[in-house]
This record gives sequence, structure tokens and C-alpha cells, in this order.
Amino acid sequence: MALLQIAEPGQSTAPHEHRLAVGIDLGTTHSLVATIRSAQPAVLRDSQGRYLLPSVVQYRADGTVRVGEEARAEAAADPHNTIASVKRLMGRGAEELQTLAGALPYQVLAGEGMVRLQTVQGEKTPVEVSAEILRILRQRAEESLGGELTGAVITVPAYFDDAQRQATKDAARLAGINVLRLLAEPTAAAVAYGLDKGAEGLFAIYDLGGGTFDLSLLRLQKGVFEVLATAGDAALGGDDMDRLIAEQILAHFAEQGDSSPAWQRQVLLAARAIKERLSSLEEASVELVLPSGKAVQWHLRREQLESWIEPVIRRSFAPCRRALRDAHIRPEEIDGVVLVGGATRVPLLRRLVAELFGREPLCDIDPDQVVALGAAIQADALVGNQSDDLLLMDVLPLSLGLETMGGLVEKIIPRNTPIPVAKAQEFTTFKDGQTAMSIHVLQGEREKVEDNRSLARFSLRGIPPMTAGAARIRVTFQVDADGLLAVSAEEASTGVRAEVQVKPSYGLDDAAITRMLREAIAHGKEDIEQRRLAEARVEGERVREALDAALAQDGSLLQSDERAGIDAARAELLHALGGDSATAIDHAAEAVEKAAEVLVERRMNQAVRKAMAGHSIDEWSEK
Repeated sequence: MALLQIAEPGQSTAPHEHRLAVGIDLGTTHSLVATIRSAQPAVLRDSQGRYLLPSVVQYRADGTVRVGEEARAEAAADPHNTIASVKRLMGRGAEELQTLAGALPYQVLAGEGMVRLQTVQGEKTPVEVSAEILRILRQRAEESLGGELTGAVITVPAYFDDAQRQATKDAARLAGINVLRLLAEPTAAAVAYGLDKGAEGLFAIYDLGGGTFDLSLLRLQKGVFEVLATAGDAALGGDDMDRLIAEQILAHFAEQGDSSPAWQRQVLLAARAIKERLSSLEEASVELVLPSGKAVQWHLRREQLESWIEPVIRRSFAPCRRALRDAHIRPEEIDGVVLVGGATRVPLLRRLVAELFGREPLCDIDPDQVVALGAAIQADALVGNQSDDLLLMDVLPLSLGLETMGGLVEKIIPRNTPIPVAKAQEFTTFKDGQTAMSIHVLQGEREKVEDNRSLARFSLRGIPPMTAGAARIRVTFQVDADGLLAVSAEEASTGVRAEVQVKPSYGLDDAAITRMLREAIAHGKEDIEQRRLAEARVEGERVREALDAALAQDGSLLQSDERAGIDAARAELLHALGGDSATAIDHAAEAVEKAAEVLVERRMNQAVRKAMAGHSIDEWSEK
């Protein structure tokens, strides 16, 4: 993210005015808060010494709310009112959860806009649930620091779109937190390492969490952190390793076990536990209580575990290579690899990542803490507690553009463009006398409107009536340092203007973004052909409309055989417009224009005669 100012407007930067600022990692499984103490970033702990807060919220019938460990303990007994992994629901619509509804123990309410969950305390949105988690973290920070917070930097996944970032900001405001900046999680990790070590060069941030994977490439130079490219897999994480181990356990005890949710839940927890133990041991065991009530020990060696989970780890390499290609960087050019996320503790993962990039990864900062620590460093700088002029440049995960004639998307800002950014492009009207224009803002990589995500619509009215193509409409896209978008449109001759702050009620999830990128690659050739056809149809319709208008007004200038030739060419154009060949449409449009040359010439001669009627040649020469 770009740090545009060291202090907030109107605030003094006197050295004795130390302001309380924190970094918050609002995670899917756990959340935590960190700050700068004695010039060093440190996580803040609760009264029992715990720094990880489970991202779980329970709404109780007595009107109280439990958050964290206390809520997680009630998850099995009260699944409908105990909300976990709410981050997956941020910025999503109810219809987008249909594929998840069977896996969620919550009652998801149907309707337009943001997801709503039915609880004993009424309907709750993901923003409200996240606000409860953030409120506990704010209280922890203020109790630990002994004062009210000036503000916080909150981290979000690199692939969070505009709606998801906006939802995160709304949750923070609801929790009474002043958001200094939203910071991408990989960028926060780079801050924690880069500033702490004074590093410079190219760094890969390898972030493997419980359910998602992100790879970001950053350039660090003289206090500037520039994100060059991002890629990821929204369906890849440590949970996939756990499921593979659980399948082996279930198969081993197939004759003694059953298919009950309780048995499967116990096996999944055991799988996670043995994976964690084998991160430091060569052999480990877990105790299981079979459905019959018999207690048994299940043993596993590290090499067996590694043979099961290696395919999962190697799945992360395709996004890594894609990001390298996008940034035009070879693996050997990378100066360091930073590991983020609990799943990166697996020894095999560290070995394979070292092979991919040709160097040992950096892992001396706790991967659970590194994101919050980096956010704390950035927050401390934003409130003016540091003298260093820190500049962080993040990138857009997906392209932004608008709809043009023919259902096509004109990309204004391509993906992986550093933000903040502002770009403008001029457009014009399609029909004579057009006095308004509808602006449709989209996000995605495909050529056709229906294959991308709609973000907003607004209208520019008051355009002076002109011939088609004469108006000049300047459309400007502005993305701020938090990745939030504003779009404006202005007509050049009159200055008439319209704008919209893009604040949709829900947005893309990580899986949707990954899917859109994959589809853009898979359907690249097909999309180009469809765009070519759509553009040909738009031009063909323009030729037809212009011809029809000319014939309606001056068709009497033609002789019968000339009119017949034009009508035949027009019929061929209509036939081509109904087909799927862009070349045929182009040829038919050219044939119409050639056939109509005689009409164009006679209309021009007629216009000249009318203009000169009642005047002599001498008068015109004098003028």
C-alpha cells in the first residue's frame, strides 16, 4: 500500500506525542493484534497469556455474546448460534452461498445483497460477526496499552476484491476502530521481514493458510515495497493435508468405525494433531476412541505422512510459476522467500519451496504472527511515531473496466497494476442525438460482460444532442491505497459530470477470483474471437442504421436499379448480422458502403445546391 502521509491531517508529529496504534490480522481461524513496544513489533496477549483469538462468535439467548475460546467450546453444542470462519462470508451474497449451505451449520437467509445468518439474537451479517471479533481485539489492545487507540491497520488477503475490503472496513467501524489502512497480508509479512532486517531486492511471500494459498512477488528498495504480481489457489491449504490424513485413519479403522459426524470430527482433529507433531518429530501417535468405546493408538512416521501430502504442496507451485511469469522474473532472481501461515511449518513444504526457488526460505518469524507484526509496523508509521518515510505499493488482483457496445468489456486498469492509481479513457455516443449514457463498471479478465463481475451502474445525463461519435465522454477510474474504487464520467464540452463510489453489498470470494483468472487463460482465444464478432456486429449495425436514415430522407434521389442494388447489399448485411462470422459481416458492410456511394454523392451535391441557392459564385468567393 502507498503511504501518502506520515501523520493524519491536522495532527501534530511532535516526538513526545506517542500515539497508540495497532496492526490487526483478522483471520479465518484465528485473529490477533500487535503493536510497537520499545521500537520492536510485538503481539498483544489476553489476561491468560494467549495471543491467538479463535475467530468464533456465539450469540446467546440471554443477549450476551461470547468470542474466542469460550465460543469455540460451545460450537458442537450450539452450532446454529456459534459462527466460525466468518471471513469466508465477507462480501458475499446469499445466492453465492448455495454451494456452501450444505456444509454450513447456520441458517442462511435468502434475499438480495449481503449474506444474513439467523441466530437466537436475530439476523446477523458477516460484518456484524466480524465486528464482535474486532471489538475484543480493540479491548485487548486498549487494556494492554493503557489508552484509547488512535487507529489500526487491518490486513486482508491479497485476493480480496472491492466489496470484501469494504465489508472489512465496515466491520472495523462498527467495532469502534479507526481504520488507518487496509493492507494485503503478503505485503504485511514483507514489512515484518524487510524493515526488521533492512533487506532489499526481490522477495516471494508464500502464504499457505488453513484454506487458501497466496503467492506475492515484491520488490523492496530503500523503504519502498512494491507488489509486482500475485497469484493463488483459493481451494488449497493445510485443511487439505488434514483431510488426506483423516482418510487414511478412516480407512485403517473402517471395520471398527462408523460414518457418524462425531467420529469423523474426532478423526479430523487427530489428523491435524499428528501432522503438527510430525513437524518436529520423526514418529508420533494419537489416541482415538472408537465408536465402540475402545481407546486405541494410531502411529505414523514422517516419511509416510510426506508421501501423502506432497501432491497437495506441489499444487501450490502452479500459481507460483504464474506469478513469476506475470512479473517476468526467473526463480533464481528471487533474493528471499518468506513463509506465512501455519501450514508452512511442515518440513517437507520448506524443502520443496527451497527447491523451487533455489534458496532456503525465511522462517525465523512465527508464521502465525508475521502478518500482524508487519501491520503493526505500518500502523506505527501512519500515526507519526516513526521518522522513516515508508512507501508500500500494492496491486489490483483483477482488471477493472466498463461495458461498451456489443456487450464487450473495455479494460481501463489491468490486473497487477500498482495502487493507488487513477486512469482515464475517452468514449463517445453511438446514436445521433444521444443525451445520456449508462456506465456499467465491471471486474474480471474476460472479454464479454456476462463473464465478468458487475460492480456498479450509473448514468451520465445532460449530454448535448450531437451526431453519433461527436460527444467526448471522459471516464476516470480511481483506486485508493485500500483498493477501493471510484468512477466518474464527464462530457468535455459542457462539463456535465456523474460519479459513483463503488460500494457493493457483496463481492467475489477467493475461489471466484481464481476461477476468473483460470477461465481468462483457458478461454483466451475464444474470447478474442467473440470480441471480434461483437465488434463487427456493432459496426455492421452502425452502417445499417446510417443507410436506413439516408434512404428515409433522400431515397428519392436514386433510380430504381440503383435502389435495387443498395437493397440487395442491405439484405446481405442483415443475413451476415444474423450469423457468427465477423469476416462475413465486415465484407457485407463494405459492400453496403460501396453500393451506397452513389447516394452519398447525390446527397452531398444536393446539400451544396441548397446552400448556394440564391447566391452567386462571386458572393461565395468573396466570403
